[in-house]
Amino acid sequence: MFKNLFFFSLLLTLSASVSQAKASDYAYFGFEPDIVTNYVAVKKKMGYVRLTVELMVEGDNLTIVEHHSPLLRDAIINIIGQQSEAKVKSIKGRAEIQLECEEQVKELLIKETGEPLIKKLLFTQWLDN
Repeated sequence: MFKNLFFFSLLLTLSASVSQAKASDYAYFGFEPDIVTNYVAVKKKMGYVRLTVELMVEGDNLTIVEHHSPLLRDAIINIIGQQSEAKVKSIKGRAEIQLECEEQVKELLIKETGEPLIKKLLFTQWLDN
């Protein structure tokens, strides 16, 4: 019994250290200032959205992503500017926009550097009107 308990605690310790090592392989890049842009609202009225975007960057690629940040910021603004009010205001729509932005950012980084360099794009704050 104690042998099994010891083995189980050893296994937990090893798995925790492996997950910590993997988490430390990433850094976060945040666009400063927050992104503020318009979207197409109902009855030809313009709405706006303000969001905080963070990129989960793999390895030591933070300076490379920072170098390309104006291009990436522009792509995110263009995607959001083409969205409908219904999509911007719904949780499902925001998730779709986030995925579209992530795919576009990865595609641009592949074009520029040969690698996607990011693991995930996150909207950490979203305010719309």
